[in-house]
Amino acid sequence: MLAPTPEQYRRLNEMAEAWRRRQGAALEATPTANPLLDVDALCFQASPDHGEASVGRDYLVGALVSPVSLSLVLFPAFSSARAPAEGERRAFDLPSGRYPFVAEVLEADLWLWRCELLDDLSDLESREEGSRLAQRLMEKVMTPTGEA
Repeated sequence: MLAPTPEQYRRLNEMAEAWRRRQGAALEATPTANPLLDVDALCFQASPDHGEASVGRDYLVGALVSPVSLSLVLFPAFSSARAPAEGERRAFDLPSGRYPFVAEVLEADLWLWRCELLDDLSDLESREEGSRLAQRLMEKVMTPTGEA
């Protein structure tokens, strides 16, 4: 597993802030929104190659936790990467299987692929629980199918 560079961490934080700004009203209006959670980009790492539609080194793979959802996110490893069209759909192979993603363009040079996995985090009792949930998600996603 390769950890993001300091520049990539900075861009991940920018992405989380831009996503929060974009989704803010919707997050507040959702009845199941958990006021104990915030928008956090967590557990990002480079992905090993796996199959034809593999993520490979082009993307960092991680979790996006918000007051209403937990999503698997692919974030471009390089700021020069060309953004897909907003709403474009594409499946990517990760070690544990194939996942359907939707492109979200947040700003001119800030975009991501997102696959929402949970749409209700109202039962989490702290931000730390959200972080632990993201860690468990990434352990499962990055473990090849058939391994314990």
